Amino acid sequence: MEFSSGRARLKQARLAGDRRELYPHSLQFYLDPPTENVSLVEFESFAIDRLKLLKVVENLGVSYVRNSDSYKTKLGAELRKLKFPYKALAEDDYEARRKDHISHFILRLAYCQSEDLRRWFLQQEMDLLRYRFSELTESLRQKFLEHVNLPFEAISEDLKNELANELCTSTPGMTKVKEQMFYKVGLADAVDLFRARRVFIKDGFAYVPHKEIDAIVLNNYRTKLSKALALTARSLPSIQSDERLQPLLNHLSHSYVGPDYSVQKNTGKISLEQIDALSGKSFPLCMRQLHKALRDNHHLRHGGRMQYGLFLKGIGLTLEQALEFWKKEFIRGKVDADKFDKGYAYSIRHSYGKEGKRTDYTPYSCMKIIMSNPPSQGDYHGCPFRHSDPELLKQKLQSYKIPPSGITQILELVKGMHYQLACQKYFELMHDVDDIGFSLNHPNQYFTESQRLLSGGRELKKEPSNSGNSHQKSYSQESMNSSSAPTSSNTTADAELEGLEAYFTED
Repeated sequence: MEFSSGRARLKQARLAGDRRELYPHSLQFYLDPPTENVSLVEFESFAIDRLKLLKVVENLGVSYVRNSDSYKTKLGAELRKLKFPYKALAEDDYEARRKDHISHFILRLAYCQSEDLRRWFLQQEMDLLRYRFSELTESLRQKFLEHVNLPFEAISEDLKNELANELCTSTPGMTKVKEQMFYKVGLADAVDLFRARRVFIKDGFAYVPHKEIDAIVLNNYRTKLSKALALTARSLPSIQSDERLQPLLNHLSHSYVGPDYSVQKNTGKISLEQIDALSGKSFPLCMRQLHKALRDNHHLRHGGRMQYGLFLKGIGLTLEQALEFWKKEFIRGKVDADKFDKGYAYSIRHSYGKEGKRTDYTPYSCMKIIMSNPPSQGDYHGCPFRHSDPELLKQKLQSYKIPPSGITQILELVKGMHYQLACQKYFELMHDVDDIGFSLNHPNQYFTESQRLLSGGRELKKEPSNSGNSHQKSYSQESMNSSSAPTSSNTTADAELEGLEAYFTED
């Protein structure tokens, strides 16, 4: 994959003419990397769009039964919106297929860098292929299988009638053999089905029903992609030497692709007196934990101050409010007013863009909190779902009056490493709603949606009550309207934020 300006790529496309023969099918195993020139702008936009798609795949895979009608409807809509292939024989989908091909390899580079990243990428790509394969017609399935060198032959009606009794007794749940298509598959490709005694075997071939062929295709794809990710990881040193590429790849694996919360339209509309109440009703668990630690200890170490301070800035605290808030709390502990002014006030002004490079720093996204700067002893920052001991997390949730069934659901999501989905479930339980209708990717998004819900923007199932959790007496506030324009990249802000840490080093 080479990189060029957008103008050069367009010129090359005109010279090459129609290249639809490069992608004869809407579906592929991504065996061959792209060899054409790709502009850096296109590189980034393709990667961000595919990352958005995989995030949707992850959320839907937990929230819905895979391949259910609602699952397919929502995922199909996302494919259309992001311009990925969704019609197998669309004559004008060359650009969509090209985007699908290139974006897969870009994220493969970004997500091969650790075992956790590889596991996540592999699972989402598997789920995406499963959906797209299930949408193919019978004839297109056959063509695709031939295209990826899995020439499984559909048996004839005569042979199916001849083997009807054996197929019925050897295939669990099979009652109407005549209505089902069977494939003749080499035994080596159907080992798992054979071990589970789910197929009929004859003369070294397995007769696999249509509903089970998906499992064989996906298993083959998993093997190939898993090996490809391992090989790509070995090639990282050569890729890391490219100064244009490496910052983009590092950012993508920690990327947040939602609204930018660095600029708030509601600045100054929250008073300091409201923060305690808001922390119990509308703060995500990570910020609620930081707020409690600050009130209990009258101090936070620099990781906590960075994470919580930028969150408070994002929900609307002005610079003057922030200085007052932190100073009042710190001088209740071991920091006197003079030490605060000399050691801490500058860093707060810096985070608001009033010192140093005058950069308007962005509140941390969920991915940044989860993937970077894990807390150590004495720290309270990080993601409680990612960084807390499960038993301590359970106790914390119990103290917030989360019902036992809800705690079980959250802990199951945590066990599966679905930390953002665990936070999403926490939101639903705290606000007594069945489905929040959006993917949760940012602490400030949590606050915004909570306030919108509590102030009447969404319908609650029942009236809030004073119970010590989110069902406290409803606090009505003007809905927080964050900027809805998606940010293609926060690379610059992330890089500049590293410089900000120097101002927070005093504990």
